[in-house]
Parts: sequence; C-alpha cells; structure tokens
Amino acid sequence: MSNILRIALAQINVTVGDFPGNEKIILDNIKKAKELNVDLIVFPELTVTGYPPEDLLLRPQFIEDNLNSLQRIIPATKNITAILGFADRVKNKLYNSAAVLSEGKLCGVYRKIHLPNYGVFDEKRYFDQGDEAVVFELKGIQIGLSICEDLWISESVIETEALIGGAEVIVNISASPYCSGKIEEREKLVIDRAQKNRVFMLYANLIGGQDELVFDGSSLIANEMGEIVAQGKEFAEDLLLYDIDVTTIRDKRTRDISYNNRKKDFTPKYKLKSLKLQKTIPGKPIQPLKKVEGRKKLNPVSGVYHALVLGTRDYVRKNGFKKVVLGLSGGIDSALTAAIATDALRAKNVVGIAMPSKFSSESSLTDAKQLADNLGIEYKVIPIHSTYEQYLKMLEQTFDGLPFDVTEENIQARIRGNIIMALSNKFGWLALTTGNKSEVSVGYCTLYGDMAGGFAVIKDVPKLLVYKLSENANKSHGREIIPQNTITKPPSAELRLDQKDEDSLPPYHILDSLLADYIEKNLSIKQILAKGYDEKIVRNVIRLVDLSEYKRRQGPPGIKITPRAFGKDRRMPITSSYQR
Repeated sequence: MSNILRIALAQINVTVGDFPGNEKIILDNIKKAKELNVDLIVFPELTVTGYPPEDLLLRPQFIEDNLNSLQRIIPATKNITAILGFADRVKNKLYNSAAVLSEGKLCGVYRKIHLPNYGVFDEKRYFDQGDEAVVFELKGIQIGLSICEDLWISESVIETEALIGGAEVIVNISASPYCSGKIEEREKLVIDRAQKNRVFMLYANLIGGQDELVFDGSSLIANEMGEIVAQGKEFAEDLLLYDIDVTTIRDKRTRDISYNNRKKDFTPKYKLKSLKLQKTIPGKPIQPLKKVEGRKKLNPVSGVYHALVLGTRDYVRKNGFKKVVLGLSGGIDSALTAAIATDALRAKNVVGIAMPSKFSSESSLTDAKQLADNLGIEYKVIPIHSTYEQYLKMLEQTFDGLPFDVTEENIQARIRGNIIMALSNKFGWLALTTGNKSEVSVGYCTLYGDMAGGFAVIKDVPKLLVYKLSENANKSHGREIIPQNTITKPPSAELRLDQKDEDSLPPYHILDSLLADYIEKNLSIKQILAKGYDEKIVRNVIRLVDLSEYKRRQGPPGIKITPRAFGKDRRMPITSSYQR
C-alpha cells in the first residue's frame, strides 16, 4: 500500500472577503477528510480570500487579514497535508499562491507563474509573477503544483515538474469561471497534460457565484493514460475522493519512448524547487475506496440553466437579501427569470408584479397569473393606466402637436421601473430585471425603466436560448411551469397597439447570429457581410450595439454564460467615432 495516495478535492463555495466563513468551510472539509483517512486535501485557487477579490487586493489590511486567516488554518493540518490558495506577500510583492500545509506547519509556497490578463481576468493588475516550479514528496510520491492558467500554457510549469522534477502527480488549483462549452474545454486540457506527461492530474475548481461570474466546480482527476477516473459535481459543492496508485505510472514511463524523448529534449524555463515535508505519522491500514461512479453530465442547455440558478442564488444570498421582486409581463423573458429565481430561492421568496397598461393584452395578464400559479409565487397586479394618463396630461402642453413615439412608450416602462423600485425600497426585496442579451445588445430596453433593478439574471442569454431554456425548464420539472402560450406567442414589449419585436428588430435567428459574430467573435463588418447577411441589417444592428454602450454601462450586473459577456468581459468606450 506504500504507493497508494488517498486524495480529496474540496470543491467549495466561498465568499470574497468572508475570512471567518471561508475558514469554517476549509476547516470543516479538513476535518471530514481526516475522518476519511485522506492523505492530501486540495482546495481551489485563492480559497482564503475568495475569487476574484479585485481591488480589495490593493488594501494592505485585506492582505494582512488573509495571511492571519492562513495562520489560523495551519494547525488543523496535523496528520494531513493540504494545498490551499491564498495571497502571499513577500516584501512589496504580492503573489497568487498555493500553500503546502502538513503536520501543522507551512512547508512551502508555490507562486502562480502565468497570470491571465484577458476577458474577465486582471491578474497582472494585482499580482507579481512567480518564477519557480515546485515539487514535494508525500508517501514516496512526487507531487507538482500549478494554479489555474498554468494548466493552459503548454511546455511550461507542468512539464518542468513532470519531466525534470519527476512529479507523478500534478495538482492544479483553479478558479475557472463558467461559460457554455468551458467544462469540455478544460477536460481536454487536463487529459492532454496527463497523457503527454504520464502523470495523474488533479484539477480542483471553485464552485459558486461572485457578481457576474459563476464557478461550476466540475473538478476532475485524470490518470496517466488521459482517462478521467473521477469527476466532481457540476454547480454544487463536493468532496471528491480517490485512491491514486502510481505503480503503473512508473512502469509506463520506463517503457514510453515518446515520453522519454520529450524528457531528454525538454529545456525548462523555470527554476525547480523541492519542498521538504514533515515526516508523517503512519496511519492505520485503510480499506481501498470503492470504484468512483461517473457523474451524469448536464446537457448544454441544462448547464446554462444551472449556472443561472446558482449565480442568482449566490448573488442574493451573499449580498444579504432574502426575497426578490420582478415584473411579470406575460412574456417569455420575465417568465424564465421568475422560474430561475424560484428554483434558486424557493417560491416563498419570489414576488411577481403585473403592471398592465391600456396596451397590455388580456392574454398577457392571463399568462402572468398562470405562471405565478404554476410556480407558487406571490402575485400582485398594480395597473399603471391612470398614472400613465397623468404623465401625458402633465406633458400635454410641452408635447403639443408632436406624434406618439418611443417617448410615450418609455414613460410606461419607467413607471413600471418606479413601482418595482418602490417595492424594493419598502420591503428590502432585491429587484430583478428581465432583459435578455439580444435586447440589451441593441438597446431594445429602457434606461430607468425595465433596466431598473439590482441584478440582471438573463442579461447574457440570447433570445433564442431564452426559448430553449424555457422549454428545458418545463421538461426538467416534469410539468408546465412556463405557460405554452408564453413560449409560442410572438414577442412584444406591448408599449403601443399591436406591437411586435420584429417591427423594430430583425428576426431573432438572424439577430442572435449577427450579434454573436460582432460581440463574441469580434468580427469586422467586412467579415460579417462575407457570411451573406443583408448589408442594411448588419450596419443598422452594429450601429445600435455601439450607440447603446451608455445604457449597458448603467445597467445592473448579470450572470456570464457566453464566451464574451457585457461587463468585465467586454469594455468598450462610450464616446467613440469608430465605425459610426
């Protein structure tokens, strides 16, 4: 049994800056791991601080509190070894680091070498770059360390530790945010690194929501053949256990010509440091773990839905709210938002408000009521017709002789926004907005109206995906929660008679595809036109996207689920003449 290493990947949900709360979660998992005779427990990236701490890292007291928290955790590692993410300060430099704790001592630190500085990541703003690969020995097994982005850079840290340092197990602690397709992309990377370097790869990822980011967990273990032998839950906390036997690794390395040629020709870019651990006290013999059952994977649409539920739950919970309020129009966007909120917070904590005007159809009110009944949420009707008439009367002389236009449409939306915010202020409910990515992209939304709120649940969800998510919600619940009429009727803002979205916008199958090319793929007008789009439509949509930047800058945060979301992912100037 000398070549057996029992490991645990602690896929946990921590909160940025909640040092007491994060400590408790860490200590509880260490205690549980000890009870399960675990040799090595691995926690995600920056577990102590929560991720991403952003400009809190610029506060000296925050760094001090994080170091003090680490010191309080260290004594709990008697009779176990732990790898824990924290912010390490050395003189006037700050590092994104992994602490190696064993037998109640801090035995060494690995400092992240590759710092991502793209998309939602700003690590070069805060951290200095490490310059040493690190390997340590536990129970006769060589273990190498890496942090998140180090995994994504080939011929780098992992290769140095495996080919030069002799590491048979490589640990990667990570805080990798979710977007559609990201889980599969990570799996391929872990498989590739494990197979090429003939190592066990241990990938421990964070779980939970932090502002616009959601961390999906999906921690995994791959053996030296590139086979995934264990995988953590998606969008849920987990303690993933596995018994590693490195005997086969040593045998394969001896006979693998490709591996040995790579080892012979490899030139390391980094210094290699070996850590010395305290001698561990031999534990009593333990029974091998039963074969780990494979996790049932979510399909792509279900994955997005789970991300939205988790992101909503954590934003509400971590910011101290208990209940949410949102407008129910009878349309599909508000219906999906209500369904997500109900799954995230339970029905008793969701309040839906219908605010009909003279332009609202009877079927919209019927659909809104049916949705509320299906979900079991509180439902109120607050008509806005008389208030709207008062606005028109108040502005009658100023608007004399001018036709009805978007101004009068937006007055209705802003009345509704005022009502939602009044309820939020009075009862302490968090106001949820219901606009989707297609609408937010082209400004088909009203500033201080339907954009008024504290959190935009489906802000990064294109319209066609809204329909898929709605149908998936009904299927996964085994009953109709979103009324079929809501799904099948033509979408409309109902701010004037017989209004339809396609009066102002291209059909959504064209609009969503065009927006993905321009926003997510960053294609130029010339490249987009080469795909066969109508030039007039392309130029008008791009003009609307660019002109609407000022609106998006003032809107609430929302959950990132696409490769490029509005917010930290895409930072465009408001004042710009480019392409206008």
